[in-house]
Amino acid sequence: MSLSALLAAQSAPRKIAIIGVHGHYPGAPDLDAFWQLLRDGRDATGPVPAGRWDADAYYDPDPAAAGRGKIYCRSGGFIADVDKFDTQLFRIPHEEACVMDPQERLFLQSVWSALEDAGYTRDELRARHGRGKSADVGVFVGVTTNSYAQLAEEARRRGNMRTPSAMPWSIANRVSYFFDFKGPSLPVDTACSSSLVAVHMACESLRRGECQVAVAGGVNLYLHPSKYLSLCQRGMLARHGRTRSYGTGDDGFVPGEGVGTVILKPLEQAIADGDRIYGVVAGSAFDHSGRSNGYSAPNPNAQAELIARALAAAEVDPDTIGCVEGHGTGTPLGDSLEVLALSQAFRRGTDRTGYCSLGSVKANIGHAESAAGIASLTKALLQVQHGEFVPSLHSEQANPDLDLAASPFRLQHAQASWPQHGDAPRRALVNSFGAGGVNACLVLEAFRNEEAAPAAAPGPQVLALSAESDATLRAYAARFAAFLGARPQIDLAALCHTVQIGRESLRERLALVATRPAELAALLRGWLAGEASDAILRG
Repeated sequence: MSLSALLAAQSAPRKIAIIGVHGHYPGAPDLDAFWQLLRDGRDATGPVPAGRWDADAYYDPDPAAAGRGKIYCRSGGFIADVDKFDTQLFRIPHEEACVMDPQERLFLQSVWSALEDAGYTRDELRARHGRGKSADVGVFVGVTTNSYAQLAEEARRRGNMRTPSAMPWSIANRVSYFFDFKGPSLPVDTACSSSLVAVHMACESLRRGECQVAVAGGVNLYLHPSKYLSLCQRGMLARHGRTRSYGTGDDGFVPGEGVGTVILKPLEQAIADGDRIYGVVAGSAFDHSGRSNGYSAPNPNAQAELIARALAAAEVDPDTIGCVEGHGTGTPLGDSLEVLALSQAFRRGTDRTGYCSLGSVKANIGHAESAAGIASLTKALLQVQHGEFVPSLHSEQANPDLDLAASPFRLQHAQASWPQHGDAPRRALVNSFGAGGVNACLVLEAFRNEEAAPAAAPGPQVLALSAESDATLRAYAARFAAFLGARPQIDLAALCHTVQIGRESLRERLALVATRPAELAALLRGWLAGEASDAILRG
């Protein structure tokens, strides 16, 4: 290695901070609801909603009927309101928004919410991380389902000549265009591993200095029965309507939907900028498994090498990994080979047994394909944050092919506290394996803030809210009232400061003055009920 290359490698940021998160998954429109769903151990899958397509018209319980255009599985994890979109906020004409892939609209909304969560506006990103007149931000999005365009023929038969579009490149580019980002902008399609590969690529782009901030995530919707037909023909879906990750009777997965986004920045820069840090990507890796016993057959030796590479990139001992959020696709062969690969990789650094929690979010929400990796990362991040393990469902009786007794792993069947391992931060490993052989693995760890939090500022505080219309302002106020009602001890000064500097200034405005969170929540509820107050100003 040349001297210049060596110096560049030494100065490159290794750890990447997660400074903003958003997620919308089945049964959980936001992260608070997602965490509650996980803690409660709920399965959010169910019948295909009538508004998508008539699943009963395609259903035949005999798997052999799949060759005749039938589906033997009519369950899935679906998210609500995929047809809803604020055209005013995003400055997109109604006619154009109608033919946009809903996945494109959902991801755009998700990025907006994740940036709000990170406390950044477009102007602030340009000011802090600008390149010319634009922000130096990269966009990486996992997407593999492009079925919206298949509705075009049905629309034409009804006399609608406007053609729906499903263009993966536009999902990433729409975000970069709207927010005025000038970094890399690309979709990632590696099947089920797409969004975790997108996160890995975003981290690598930050390390190479291609951008100063990165947006990464994934989106997946089932808008047409064609995907179910294809998956049933390949025998990949569960016959009994449950994804039994690592459990006995696992015979495939049920499809799932979702959209999720993380905002990433080199850790040292995030600390210097005073960002709130949810967790740290300590290391990651991805590759192709090469040739195996079949195109769709897992290669445990290649998977083990990938996991070992991710651990090496993170420079962590497997003995310090307290949780594995596995791929857990819900097939006897896939699940057993994943546990074999994990065991081979971990055995290079530990001989302990049963110390590491193992589970998969697919049992809760279904297999979200291109959003599966970001859903798994988000679940792992929430567990790291809260210091808790959440139950993994439908595995009370383990797949008999899993060799767990001699492995470092135990299936997590109940909510439990996550004990510290010596001085090491809590760490989780996330696996995501793609059909066709592209696999990804990521090591996540808790962030330790050595600085004491500043004392809450006393006295009255001003909460300033804005939206594009009166209806959305009222909805925003209602969400804030519920948020404050659930957090009576929140630092009101810090909250009001973030809302004032970390939110876009929109047309309809509301300002409220209060001293305590409960008082502010009451003012918001009163305003929504039409009550007047000297502490409220409507602009």
